Amino acid sequence: MLDIRVHTRQAPLPWWGSCLILFSAVFFSLAMSAGLLALQGKPPLEGMLLFLQSGFGSSWAIEDCLAKAVPIFLCSLGVAITFRLQIWNIGAEGQYALGAVGATWAALTFPNLPGYLLLPCMLMSATVLGGLWGLIPALLKIKLQVNEIIVTLMLNYIGILVLEYMVYGPWKDPSSFGMPMTPEFSAAGIVGFIGETRLNWGLFLCLGIGILVTIFLKYTRYGFALKACGENPRAARYARLPYNGLVVMVLVFSGALAGWAGFLEASSSLNRLEPSIMAGYGYTAIVVAWLARLNPLAIAIASFLLAGLRVGVEGIQLDLQVPAAFGGVMEGLILLTILAGSFFQHYTLSLKQSHTSEKTNQ
Repeated sequence: MLDIRVHTRQAPLPWWGSCLILFSAVFFSLAMSAGLLALQGKPPLEGMLLFLQSGFGSSWAIEDCLAKAVPIFLCSLGVAITFRLQIWNIGAEGQYALGAVGATWAALTFPNLPGYLLLPCMLMSATVLGGLWGLIPALLKIKLQVNEIIVTLMLNYIGILVLEYMVYGPWKDPSSFGMPMTPEFSAAGIVGFIGETRLNWGLFLCLGIGILVTIFLKYTRYGFALKACGENPRAARYARLPYNGLVVMVLVFSGALAGWAGFLEASSSLNRLEPSIMAGYGYTAIVVAWLARLNPLAIAIASFLLAGLRVGVEGIQLDLQVPAAFGGVMEGLILLTILAGSFFQHYTLSLKQSHTSEKTNQ
């Protein structure tokens, strides 16, 4: 009888080993996806080539990936900061929704403001509502010791329902032929594109905030305090580090970043608020943060790759006419195999012949 044992790696895996595990996991998931296509009577090899070409095979595809990577990056960066403190923020989706609601409120309330005033007002409104959605679980945790996982998860549903209430009710466009959407924002409330591309200026916002967060985490006192409190909250309190203040700070900041993502999606991709803005970016952010090991630069790379995954899956759905659910299945397979592959970056397996049965017989 074989006995399988798990051992912690004594030395970190070299970079080429990590890359090999990653590519093996992706190849395995694509092979499984190809098999599912074959079961539906679709050409498996053509489907996988179409997936890669749709996601990364043209300048149009790259632009689409970068556009989708912006909200994923902002949500992921905020989630990663809370995870450093061992605070499990599962509520980026709701914070993203409230950020879009806040930006829309400003755009519809002050449509005649010039752009240099309206856009900052929209950004501030998104920051306040997104941050408020992060403040609620922070206060419940430090005052009543309520588990932040449950609170942030439940607030997702409330945030999404608030958005739907506004677009189905008070903010519904009378000229939308019954469709749930707000009136279009004025030209001053729309984040413009960079040159002739389809990329909005939020890309530079991501670049700037990514650099600032990296500097904060590596070179500031509070960045060190985050790491220390996350590894041992009791010792941090004993050392008089401001643990409760850090809990509030990271959850509010995380909510604000997700709110920025909602603002950019509403004011650049859609130019209005509608339910289709809820594309699951907040949930994807959790996976991205873990895949990137909470590193801002790695989060940027992982956000781009996950965005390419979404674009590639959309290409398969349109060209091969597969069910919409297949996209979710394929995305889930890739994410699960990558997460499973990360196990081998930290642990090894050994096989040993078990002699238990022989001793029992004796």
